[in-house]
Amino acid sequence: MNKTVEFFFDLGSPASYLAWTQLPAICARSNATLRYRPMLLGGVFQATGNASPIAVPAKGRYSMIDLQRFATRYDVPLVFNPYFPINTLTLMRGAIGVQLCQPERFEAYLDAMFKALWQDKRNLGDPAVLAQTLDAAGFDPQTMLALVGNQEVKDALKAATEEAVKRGVFGAPTCFVGDEMFFGQDRLDFVVEALAGS
Repeated sequence: MNKTVEFFFDLGSPASYLAWTQLPAICARSNATLRYRPMLLGGVFQATGNASPIAVPAKGRYSMIDLQRFATRYDVPLVFNPYFPINTLTLMRGAIGVQLCQPERFEAYLDAMFKALWQDKRNLGDPAVLAQTLDAAGFDPQTMLALVGNQEVKDALKAATEEAVKRGVFGAPTCFVGDEMFFGQDRLDFVVEALAGS
């Protein structure tokens, strides 16, 4: 039986970043396919009435401490981005666009964007900084600008976000193994168990 993990994520989510650092290895060990599902977290929040933990100051402070604990456990860098939260519409259209038009470069795009946000503290909401980051990763900024403005790309991100909400997603990251949903990077152990059971 073909095992698949669907990974609904937003680049602006530090928890999505942490899940991204772990899921490829989890899927490799389980002989499972990792299916990346870019979505717009702001759209999910709007549709579900949810909000970022940072909207509640005490919860936001604790969440960053907890995420750092997991980063230590996973032995990966995590640096709080002082520009958080940023509007990720352009970044997520870029993710969908690369996935559709340059699938062989999709993982390189994720690597560049996640690391810029959660290791290098870059302000990817600044078009100049984003252009510089894209260029350094081997993406032509003007080509990417055209891609994120493409109506097919816009529609694809909207459709992916709507599908996520329809399936019960209310935050990022959210993983599916079959019909089972697992919210949060701190539930990856359950993803492992679900893969073992499938």
